Amino acid sequence: MNYEQKVKKEAVRWSRSLDKRSALLQRTSKPFQQRINNRIPGRIHKLMTESVRSMIEAALTTSEYVRPVAVEDWTWEERERKVKELLKQYKRTAALEGAGTGAGGIWLGLADFPLLLSIQMKFLFDAAQVCGMNIHSYENRVYLMHVFMLAYSSDEVRKQTKEKVMNWKDVPIEEKIVDWKTLQREYRDTLDIVKLLQIVPGIGAVVGFVANGRLLEQLGETALQSFRLRFL
Repeated sequence: MNYEQKVKKEAVRWSRSLDKRSALLQRTSKPFQQRINNRIPGRIHKLMTESVRSMIEAALTTSEYVRPVAVEDWTWEERERKVKELLKQYKRTAALEGAGTGAGGIWLGLADFPLLLSIQMKFLFDAAQVCGMNIHSYENRVYLMHVFMLAYSSDEVRKQTKEKVMNWKDVPIEEKIVDWKTLQREYRDTLDIVKLLQIVPGIGAVVGFVANGRLLEQLGETALQSFRLRFL
């Protein structure tokens, strides 16, 4: 069995694991999370929502995340090695950024939200280019937004998103759109409690360091497995 056959089998197993329900703690924390959300001032909700929306629009319509990568002759194994190197770099950047903003109190803690999202988007686009994707294509950018949502979504939304990501070439063109409201809600639900803990004096720096690193790891796993299934 060669490398490509091996990792494709791993990707198929990963895709099946997406059908499993989330852990009990994660499912039962939703009501608590809603109570927490109700206590967050409206201006903070607005800041977080607009941050997600602006990042999504930038990712879809600008060249901000496009970097020239000459990888035409790389094997898939070489591409994956480079993606993992990128993930390590971006994880460190995100972790240090989370620690720094977490140590700075509530306003710097809130500033972490758009900064982290920018780091995640840059990693996702860099990884896609390394794997051979033409990210000048609007359709491929929409695909990447679905990969992003797959990484940070609840059970119900994850099932719907998985079907699109795994069968992208068969998805009707009129359905290849970004539901940014769902995307930002799912992403925010993933981050809300963590980001609240990050602005707590004394523990914010530690929470920010650990959480941001894990969030990048989660995105990296989802992206690489999705690319394997699409290109192999």
